[in-house]
Formats: sequence, C-alpha cells, structure tokens
Amino acid sequence: MKIDCLLAGVGGQGTVLASKIIAQTAMSKQVFARSSETIGMAQRGGSVVSHVRIGSRDCSPAIPNGMADLIIGFEPAEAVRNIGILKPAGKLIINTNPVIPVTASLGGASYHVEDILKYLKNSAHEAIFVDGQKLVAAAGTAKALNVIMLGVAIKKGLLPFSREDILKTIADKLPSKFVALNSKALEVGYNFADYK
Repeated sequence: MKIDCLLAGVGGQGTVLASKIIAQTAMSKQVFARSSETIGMAQRGGSVVSHVRIGSRDCSPAIPNGMADLIIGFEPAEAVRNIGILKPAGKLIINTNPVIPVTASLGGASYHVEDILKYLKNSAHEAIFVDGQKLVAAAGTAKALNVIMLGVAIKKGLLPFSREDILKTIADKLPSKFVALNSKALEVGYNFADYK
C-alpha cells in the first residue's frame, strides 16, 4: 500500500482532521504513514494544505510537485493553487461550493467558480465533482464536509481503506460526542451518488 494524498481547503473545513484520520487508519493497519500541514492565517478562511504519505519511509513529509496520487479539494480555488503537486495520472475529488476569500469580498474581486472547475477538470486524469452543500445538508452539519469527502474517496476506490476501517478510526480517535456525527457524514459521502 503506497499513496500520496494532498488535502487542500481553508480554515474551518477540517482539512487537518481529515489528514489525521487517513494517517491513523493506515497506521492501524500496520502501514507506515506520515503527514504534514501548511496552515495560512490562523483563523477561518486561510489556506490549509495537508500532505499524507502512506507506505514511504524514505521520503519527506511533504509531497513534491508532480507526485500526488490524489488531491481532495475542500475548496475549488485551493485545489487550483495546489494542482502542480498532482501527478499526470493523478485524480481529484473537488467540492464544487466555493468559500469566497475575505480579500475578494472586500475588494469587489470576482470569483468565477465555473472557470475554476473547468480548469480542474482539464488538469487531472480523473476529476470527481461533489456538491458539498447538498451533502452537508444530508449529514445535518456543515462541519462534516471533511469526513464526507473521505467517504467519497473510499467509495471511488481512491484511498486504500474500507468504510469499516475509517469508521473504526473515527470511533477510536475522536471524542465520543463526535462519533455519531462523523459516522453519518462518512455514510453520506460513501453514498454521495444518491444525493445528486
């Protein structure tokens, strides 16, 4: 089992937690994993990028350009910002709902999500677009987008784990009061095709 996965989003979307769930799941299966984060502003809305490298002991924690097998983009523009890390045969899972940066809102700058999504589609071997807004509504909370996206990745066979593997990590590693919420979110993501 060897995979390099990059997760890109903004503060408040749970990017770091999602990367920790992936790494913990690998380690629970006795597979070496390491992760690292690059966090922008220390507040909601800043860029957050997490690298997870599974099965490679002799590599740096950060995925080099052109080497990621998978990018999970919680926010479209953040996925574009990191697209150079994706390998030519790499795959994308993208939440199509943007988080408009404060700087764009205040400055009156435009955010053309359709152009961004088209660019992403043309930049990957395979791009899976997910209506995150619809899925968080089904899960009952906007705070669950991160685990929803993991469910999509598992369903599509882009992470080397089963749904049960991730559910076990959620049960073992998260505070008990968050287990039911995140378990439901994983199921919503896994069954995302039902919400189209």
